[in-house]
Amino acid sequence: MDTLTRMRAFVDVVEAEGFSAAARKIGRSKALLSKYVRELEDELGALLLNRTTRQFSLTEAGHIYYKRASELIQEIDSLAESVRNSAGDVRGRIKLTAPRTFSDAPIGQSLIDFAKEHPDIVLDIQLDDRFVDLVEEGFDVAIRITRLEDSSMIARRLAPFSLKICGSPDLIKRVGRPEKPQDLVKLPCLVDTNGRWLANWPFMRENGELFSVPVSGPIEVNSPLTTRAAAISGLGFAPLPDFIAKPALASGELVSVLDEWTPRGGGIFAVYPHRRYLPAKIRVFVDYLAQWFKQHEG
Repeated sequence: MDTLTRMRAFVDVVEAEGFSAAARKIGRSKALLSKYVRELEDELGALLLNRTTRQFSLTEAGHIYYKRASELIQEIDSLAESVRNSAGDVRGRIKLTAPRTFSDAPIGQSLIDFAKEHPDIVLDIQLDDRFVDLVEEGFDVAIRITRLEDSSMIARRLAPFSLKICGSPDLIKRVGRPEKPQDLVKLPCLVDTNGRWLANWPFMRENGELFSVPVSGPIEVNSPLTTRAAAISGLGFAPLPDFIAKPALASGELVSVLDEWTPRGGGIFAVYPHRRYLPAKIRVFVDYLAQWFKQHEG
């Protein structure tokens, strides 16, 4: 039995957070995985996992070994996929992290369309509104909706993105239309706690300088869809991603305000770690998304 097989077994167990879960995921027996990990520990002369009847945890040596082993396996798999790609064979699993906002919006259809057109690639989609550490948590690629600042990653812009401050016509009739961001301090506002800005909404001056305005109101919720529904009901002004606000703006249920003050330069990005060999499946996936957004823009 070679070291690479044992190494893969160890990484599978760590990423699945248990022997049973790993066995179900990769289709091997729990006893076999346990055997491989035990042989790896014997080979290294170090304990990698602290095992109990209910759970396990990584030892200090296990943490060190997992980080480097997962990187090596990714490099080996990437190299193999690069070779297969030259023969026109693109397949495998993509571990993707994306915000719930993305998947819940119409643009989430891009992932479904990709899966339909590439049946040999499995999309392992994990929805999370936080910014995950791609390398540390073993993700191949992330969808991020932001003003990108992390230069340690490779990023491809898929589409522009902007924030819309929206209110219903009835609300504007009742409380007035804000003329400058500071007016929102005294007006009812809806706080989407999924947003990085929370109750301090971001704005941009004409010279590009960013500043924030504190707001408050009757609802704080971690869902842009619920925030949109509350805004349509006239409960307050709401900061909405443009792709979430678009249907209600088109129907007249919502009106955007303070457009000249909203930050510019945001986008929807596909982000992945620097690697010597970019896996063919990642290149195919990112190229597909870029083309999908180009076809569906507007």
